[in-house]
Amino acid sequence: MLSFVFRRIIWGVVVLLMVVLLVSSIIYLAPVDPTRLTFGQRSDIQTIENKRKELGLDQSLSVQLRYYLRDLSPIALHKTEQLKENDRIKHISILEFEDSKLVLKWPYLRESYQSGADVWQLLSIAIPKTIILALIAFVLATLFGILFGIVAAINKDRFIDRFLLLTSSLGYSVPSYVSAMMLALIFGYWLKDWTGLNVQGSLVELNDMGDDMVVWKNLLLPAIALGVRPLSVIIQLTRASFLDVLNEPFIKTAIAKGLNFKKVITRHTLRNSLNPITSSLSGWLASMLAGAFFVEQVFNYKGVGSLTVSALISYDIPVVLACVIFIAAIFILINLMVDLLYVLIDPRISLN
Repeated sequence: MLSFVFRRIIWGVVVLLMVVLLVSSIIYLAPVDPTRLTFGQRSDIQTIENKRKELGLDQSLSVQLRYYLRDLSPIALHKTEQLKENDRIKHISILEFEDSKLVLKWPYLRESYQSGADVWQLLSIAIPKTIILALIAFVLATLFGILFGIVAAINKDRFIDRFLLLTSSLGYSVPSYVSAMMLALIFGYWLKDWTGLNVQGSLVELNDMGDDMVVWKNLLLPAIALGVRPLSVIIQLTRASFLDVLNEPFIKTAIAKGLNFKKVITRHTLRNSLNPITSSLSGWLASMLAGAFFVEQVFNYKGVGSLTVSALISYDIPVVLACVIFIAAIFILINLMVDLLYVLIDPRISLN
């Protein structure tokens, strides 16, 4: 078990490194000058050049990538002067040289080009909101998807089965941002007097006194919009998997021996039909945690998706790269968890 997890972590680090190199290269080679976006079109050339030098954008691509990987690495060699000037690099000295130090540190994601804020701070504010939204949507989609899929499989070719198939096909075909706009318009605008829901709003809002307050009702519509597509997929996967298992000889034998049908469903059929559902759930959970970009934009929900889109519009390179790293790390972590979950769900599978 430990050796398997260790190997997967090593491969995860390699994949993460490749993602950083690829995305960084694309962003840094793009014909956009973030310093001009920072100061505006009327700024003088000397000011722009000074800012480019300060941010290191006057260096070659290889130098910029090397410096960025050094900042990300938990063990790195930094100039002593840089460590004194930048107190945001939290570190512990391992070895000291004449003008540099080998330090153990938390990955340094730099500062935002637009606001000057620590990127870690921006992410720490956005990530919990996205995690809460994604988990609520994931739980709703999983519970109702499996339930409706089982109902559809048990009632194969009946009205309720056809209705659920039609509804799930429609739900999967509609993009998430379209579902989000429809939900916001219907329940947040037209029916606001009955529902009490807002067209837009984040989990944390400012009250009349300027203090932060948690508005839980702002989670409902984004969670539903985010969960519509995975719900539809889970319904169809559960139905298909359930029907396959129901046709297995051991299920037919159990029924022929007079075993209670409810026990056949809960003890035998459900557990053996969860593997394809688990694979699908892992991808959808990772996608939800990755930001739900369009849904967050529609509802003005200040999560990772909204932060990434805003950073892309203003070409705030450190923020964009930090969001990409977070998304890639989420996919790697969830894939590892799913591999371990397979062993727990299906006794026929081992890590070897």
